[in-house]
Amino acid sequence: MSRTVTRSPQNSPEAGQNSESVLSHGLKQRHLSMIALGGVIGAGLFVGSGVGIAAAGPAIVLLFMGTGALVMLIMRMLGEMSAARPSTGSFSVHAEEEIGSWAGTTSGWMYWLMLCAGVAAEATAAGTIMHTWVSFIPAYGWVAIFMVFFCASNLTAVKNFGEFEFWFSAVKVTTIVAFLVLGVLGILGVFGDAPGTSHLTGHGGFFPTGAAGLAAGLLTTISGFAGLETVTIAAAESDNPSRNVARAVRTAVWRIAVFYIGSMAVVVTLVPWNDPKVAKDGPYVTVLDTLGIPAAGTIMQIVVLVALLSAMNANIYGSSRMAYSLVSRGQGPRFLAKVTKGVPAAAVLASCVFGFAAVIAGIVWPTTVFAWLLNIAGCAVLVVWSIVCLTQLKMRRRLEREAPELLSVRMWGFPYLTWLTFAAILGIFAVMAASADGRQQLIGTAFVVAALAGAGHLKQRRDRQAANGG
Repeated sequence: MSRTVTRSPQNSPEAGQNSESVLSHGLKQRHLSMIALGGVIGAGLFVGSGVGIAAAGPAIVLLFMGTGALVMLIMRMLGEMSAARPSTGSFSVHAEEEIGSWAGTTSGWMYWLMLCAGVAAEATAAGTIMHTWVSFIPAYGWVAIFMVFFCASNLTAVKNFGEFEFWFSAVKVTTIVAFLVLGVLGILGVFGDAPGTSHLTGHGGFFPTGAAGLAAGLLTTISGFAGLETVTIAAAESDNPSRNVARAVRTAVWRIAVFYIGSMAVVVTLVPWNDPKVAKDGPYVTVLDTLGIPAAGTIMQIVVLVALLSAMNANIYGSSRMAYSLVSRGQGPRFLAKVTKGVPAAAVLASCVFGFAAVIAGIVWPTTVFAWLLNIAGCAVLVVWSIVCLTQLKMRRRLEREAPELLSVRMWGFPYLTWLTFAAILGIFAVMAASADGRQQLIGTAFVVAALAGAGHLKQRRDRQAANGG
């Protein structure tokens, strides 16, 4: 029996005793716009990108152009589906409807795992920064403080999450804009001699480390974009989900490209790619020091702390809503569907507990359990994106047949760009398989994906039997 796309939330896969309609709708357009922008601007850009530059040299600009294009296409697909069918579970709900329970289960719980692992990594890094400033409190003490604070804030009204993310994102966006302005002035010679193309063509040329360096840098750039999906999850708790997510996606895609590609172009133009400080201190700090900006290290350390706390806040929110959506659809323990005053409190607590357990694992088993968790989380976003592509292919065709008026956001060049995006993701998997570390990540991820897909398939078969009266 075919499904229609014009269902009310009460008839959606999330419906039940605790349907998504009981969640509050406290997010506004300004919140979603900044979440869309800030969701992919994290510590990975400010610090982690230095590792990519050290691996690939000036060619990192081309890598960010490629991955940035990939991310914009993924975001456009998500925007198309979420504007037509807003849902707390976002792509997981869409995958269940279009492909089957196994796809919804796999994409949803993989995304939850990725976000919770991210909470652990970000809390640990933020605790380390705070310990350098306030040393009488150990790093793990700061981790506990941050975890309790953001868990408590996410247990209150959703507008608190929105306000935190709005101001966190405002700090990050302002920092990048200021950096780009100072960088362009530096390239023009305002702060000294103009560098010209000396750093782009010297020190081994534009491709100093060859294909191996590009492969290593590729994985770094991909991980830096994880988190963009949060805006499509948050849209369901805004006053006008379809309109708001459409606006947020449209305004975010080109700004993301400018921020990432522009930042990398400024860095590799102003400083040598093989300067040890680029990877050690971060590219932003290195450039600002080169330009003679006072207290550059301290300024960027504050910004990095803000970026880490922003990511923690967003990941706790996103993981809790995804868990809530999954269990509301019968794809997890039902007690996590408990809603208190418009907030999925049980799911928030569960996500925070798992994140804190991962922090402890990082202290006790840093090279085994925690490393294994981070490896799987690193691949999770690629698994999710591949399912997004397949879902969008089916959902778009169904929307065009049954309700074309819901397509307020349309994927560019459909279906060719969707297939091209899917092929690019498969290509990234192939690049990973060519290295020992990448193969280890893929093997661990494959086991988790197989387990989740198997559980989802069993549920799909039970649902089919129940529908047939058997």
